[in-house]
Amino acid sequence: MLEAKFVRENADVVRAAIKKKHMTVDLDRYLKLDEEVRKLESSWQEERAKQNSRGSSIRSLDGDDLQKARKELGEIKSRLKEIDKQLPPLKEERYHIASFLPSIPADDVPDGVDDKDNVELYTEGDIPTFDFDVIDHVTYGLDNELFDFERAGKIAGSRTYFLKNQGALLDLAIQRMAIDLAIEKGFSPMMPPMIVRKNAMFGTGYFPGGEDQSYVCERDEAWLVGTSEVPVTSYHSDEILNESDLPKRYAGISSCFRREAGAAGKDTRGLYRIHQFNKIEQVVICRNSEEDSIKHHDEILKNSKEILKRLELPYRVVNVCGGDLGQGQVQKFDIETWMPSRNAYGETHSASRFHEFQSRRLNLRYRDEDGKVHFCHTLNNTLIATPRVLIPMLEVHQQSDGSVKIPKALQPYTGFDSIQAIKK
Repeated sequence: MLEAKFVRENADVVRAAIKKKHMTVDLDRYLKLDEEVRKLESSWQEERAKQNSRGSSIRSLDGDDLQKARKELGEIKSRLKEIDKQLPPLKEERYHIASFLPSIPADDVPDGVDDKDNVELYTEGDIPTFDFDVIDHVTYGLDNELFDFERAGKIAGSRTYFLKNQGALLDLAIQRMAIDLAIEKGFSPMMPPMIVRKNAMFGTGYFPGGEDQSYVCERDEAWLVGTSEVPVTSYHSDEILNESDLPKRYAGISSCFRREAGAAGKDTRGLYRIHQFNKIEQVVICRNSEEDSIKHHDEILKNSKEILKRLELPYRVVNVCGGDLGQGQVQKFDIETWMPSRNAYGETHSASRFHEFQSRRLNLRYRDEDGKVHFCHTLNNTLIATPRVLIPMLEVHQQSDGSVKIPKALQPYTGFDSIQAIKK
């Protein structure tokens, strides 16, 4: 959320951010409401001061002067009552519009409408070539009893799955390797609640606007999280931390749930776009410093690249364009991993920084060494998301004899060095 003073003094900057992110927000209405609210609040203060002054002097009056003073107090009271009646709906509307105002994108965020306009920064690893026909992950997994979509659909509907046998073990092994890497890099592992209240969804910027993508538990007025970013970033909400305790580094370990509303017919086959998945999420809470934010952004991106290096998977990093940025994101870098069955890179990681956007909503602050209180900066990034990463794992590492090689760094976690094809 943007500071009201910043919006007033930098309306053109905010307007440019709305345009760059291809959002529809009535900034003019917000500014008009803000002016009206401030005028009414100023009038209220003036009337209240008159009321206090007149009230304190009334004891010394009598006769006509007393009657006149009482009349004036009655008029002041009426004006205050009218202001009290006018203010709440204006403030509510102003707050509603403010909740849609975007953070200001970094200068080097490219222009663009959607993910097709994201700009490739660099690639790592060689795209594999094969002297045999690679079997796509769906066919391979079904033929070798690694997962089951049909029975999952019978039980839970479309875009669901069972992971089985070595498919389940491979998934768990990748998660465990990622957790160990997070600990190695100084992140505290955390298994948060996956059902949260609305204030956590609002505080992290998923509401308003993302309600259609979220599963709701209506009777309890709670929501299933689409990422552990929501509860982990909210962990210190309404707190004032000590600057000496920053940065806070957490690794959220959770299942995630997304409705994928509006994605009908898009990436529906296999494990790419599903309703339930697992994720190890890096969350950083740091000082209110652009320099610190950029440093931590680089750090969490580097950690994700390290995971893919250990998994021996080729990938590319893209600078996400304005139209593909979320409302609160100042900048986002996506990692896309090579998936042979798609003959393309597919998104597997997203690294974002938010500046004060989330912390203002969450009232997440820290006190510096001079005693001054600031809003924190927040960042997050996928360390690993499964089972989507099983797509490149089963395809990139496929061998001519039908087996799948397990990368050396992962073998201590799997307990096996390959997945052997079932002979039929």
